[in-house]
Amino acid sequence: MKFLVFLANGCEDVEALTVVDYLRRADIDVTTVSIHNTKDITSKSNVVISADANLTDIDADDFDGLYIPGGTKGAEALRDDDRVIDIVKKFNDENKLIAAICAGPIVLNRAGVLANKRATSFPDLKDQIDNVKEYVDDQMLVTDDNITTSRGAAVTVYLAMRLVEIIKGPEAIEKLEHGTQLECVEDYYGISYDYLSKEGN
Repeated sequence: MKFLVFLANGCEDVEALTVVDYLRRADIDVTTVSIHNTKDITSKSNVVISADANLTDIDADDFDGLYIPGGTKGAEALRDDDRVIDIVKKFNDENKLIAAICAGPIVLNRAGVLANKRATSFPDLKDQIDNVKEYVDDQMLVTDDNITTSRGAAVTVYLAMRLVEIIKGPEAIEKLEHGTQLECVEDYYGISYDYLSKEGN
């Protein structure tokens, strides 16, 4: 599995890097890709992130899945880039794994890939997700067939876990929960990824 993570100036730091970190912890091949002329991306919090590649350097056919982080400015830049939209459409046509969080689903909305899907996003952007089968506003993450969407930075860990589960199965989740000590957090608050996973389907 080779996974593509789109990056644009204004992306949300936690949403961009947490997914990269968790996928790589699970030994999934991740390539971060800048849509700009430089590999250096300036995040929402003014952190400079050096992407692995520029969009012009990659062949989308080499990848099996893609992820779109939020951060309104970053998501808008991705939404307005026709190259990104074409890749999202192609991935969906080929039933490849697609994920987006927070403002990221506006990209999927423009690409038209949510028209027959259930999906969620950052709540304030609900009105911009207007080409969707069903907007879900009472779940933290939603998986419908090949597309997974989630709400915002605080739940990025669970989106990352969902992607790892889809790609590598439940055993990989157990390792992540222990290695990151998410199991400690879940024990303290009396929640579980297993519950959220069932809820989000």
